[in-house]
Amino acid sequence: MSETATEPRGMTGVWHVRMGAGAAWRKTVWGEFLSEYLGTFTLIAFGDGVVAMAVAALNQSGRAETNHTIFLASGDWLLITWGWCIAVVLGIYVAGGISGAHINPAVTIALAFKRGFPWAKVPHYIFAQVAGAFTGAALVYLNYKDAIKSYEGATHAVRGQTSSIASYSIFATFPSGYFHNPVGPFIDEMIGTALLVGIVLAIIDDRNLAPTSNLGPFIIGLLVAGIGMSFGANSGYAINPARDFGPRLFAWFAGWHGVALPGNYGNVNWYWWLPIVAPIVGALIGALVYDVFIHEGLMARGEPPMPQVEVKGRAVEERPAVPE
Repeated sequence: MSETATEPRGMTGVWHVRMGAGAAWRKTVWGEFLSEYLGTFTLIAFGDGVVAMAVAALNQSGRAETNHTIFLASGDWLLITWGWCIAVVLGIYVAGGISGAHINPAVTIALAFKRGFPWAKVPHYIFAQVAGAFTGAALVYLNYKDAIKSYEGATHAVRGQTSSIASYSIFATFPSGYFHNPVGPFIDEMIGTALLVGIVLAIIDDRNLAPTSNLGPFIIGLLVAGIGMSFGANSGYAINPARDFGPRLFAWFAGWHGVALPGNYGNVNWYWWLPIVAPIVGALIGALVYDVFIHEGLMARGEPPMPQVEVKGRAVEERPAVPE
């Protein structure tokens, strides 16, 4: 049978050539754009979704002590950190095969800075990540809007004022009340993202101890959970400019106004830029520190890449060893 005889025909064939697996554009940066979009969408759908559960859905559905109970104990924080762990794992598994699942502009910039990722692709990736985060937040709001409105009513919160910070926090981050200037939150976000990117580079470094059996995404999810448990309370551990700005922009459209943009909280105002700039600075520091302390040392020692591991961005894929 000839090759043309097996090709789709009619409308199916048109779809195959223009939009399906036969479309040439899918092999370009536009295919990677869709991958980053859906990976980040998945990240936010599960990540913001678990915060919506903790803040509004559990108490308003009668599954908490009162209709305004949130963070009664550390269990609620563990729910959020483990939820974000799962969100990261799923986002990486969704997008890892095509784009490497950066799903974070700070990671994309760090990989361009230290791993040869093309700078020309950086704007495409960042736009896709922010778009995915925005629509992921929109999905969460669509699903939980009634619970959020009920919670705001129970707590007498006025959306857009500081009384609505709790419901706004479903979508994006804010500084803890014990800060009175942006220095502390900036340091916190910088440290968290430096740890994220430095350790991610360790996890995917095939000259180091890269995990096999495609466990890389799961280990990175544990890393994010660890950052949330150890460094999360100061500023909400955005550690990802798209994760914060995309949902923050949606929250502005949804009525949180000044609380979302420019991010006025009383103790610290005009906060919106901080979860963008601080993670990027931290990512560059983390990448530089890992390379200086570990990666360059592995190169100097002549450590060969692990033969069973093929690295694709942040996902690690095991492949059969080739007999010598």
